[in-house]
Order: sequence, then structure tokens, then C-alpha cells
Amino acid sequence: MKLILSLFAGLFFFFQSSDLEVLRNAYSKANSSNEGAKNFIEVADNKSSSDPIIIGYKAAAEILEAKVTTEKNKRKSFVKSGASSLESVIKANPSNVELRLIRMSVQENIPKIVGYSKNLKEDKTYILSNYTKQNAALKVYIKKFAMQSKTMTATEKNSLK
Repeated sequence: MKLILSLFAGLFFFFQSSDLEVLRNAYSKANSSNEGAKNFIEVADNKSSSDPIIIGYKAAAEILEAKVTTEKNKRKSFVKSGASSLESVIKANPSNVELRLIRMSVQENIPKIVGYSKNLKEDKTYILSNYTKQNAALKVYIKKFAMQSKTMTATEKNSLK
């Protein structure tokens, strides 16, 4: 019985992490083009989970939808709803580095006129101070993000090993 339960748990975590990898890969390409953004939105829409990180990516997809929508009057509602969802999941999971990374990347890339950029310094500090505590896959992901980040300095980027 314990063996079956262990196998089931292992399979669950395997598929959960592969879902996360698919989301991470799609998200890292989302800002490069409208096609990348649309692909990420589609990937995120197809995920259903109560995992806070997946909820965070879904919120980021909703915000990104404002960039690719042709209906200009819906842009504000996409940003407002997505930002509200992202803030809610971060409030419930304040020590989750990946959620902070998602918010930081959204706030870096959203037009300043939207006014959603108040957490950049806070998130950067939190990510840098908790970087060493993360698993290897997340460290690689954080470092990849940091290398293209507009908020992190060259010194801060070099501190990520």
C-alpha cells in the first residue's frame, strides 16, 4: 500500500513540475513577440490547478492579454483583474520567490502609465536575499530572468551563482 501511495505521489509531483516547466518556458518567451504572448496565454489558460504558482502565471497571462487584445476597451479590465489575482496570491503566499519573480517581471514590462510598479524594489530585494534557498531549477530560471531584467544592476546579476 505504501509503495502504491509513493508511486502516486511521485507521479503527481512529476506531472506538476512538468506543467510548471511548460509554463516557465512559455512565460520566458511571452514578452518577445505577440505570438509568444499568445502562446503563453493559451498555455496558462489550459492549466487548472490550485497551486499558487500556477495561479500566479494565470494572473500574469491575464495581464499580458491586455497587450494582445484588439478590443482597446478591455485592456484596462484585463490588467486590473490580473493584477488583483496576482496580488491576492502573493498576499496568501508572501514567502514564495517565484510569485515575487512573476510580479517583478510584470511590473518591469507593463507601461509605467498603468501605475502597477510599486513593488519592484521590494520584490528584487526579496528575490536576491532568498535566491540561495531555492531549488536548482528555480535558480536557473531566476538567473535567466535576472540577465534580461531592467531592475537588477550588473552587480546584482553577477551575485546570482
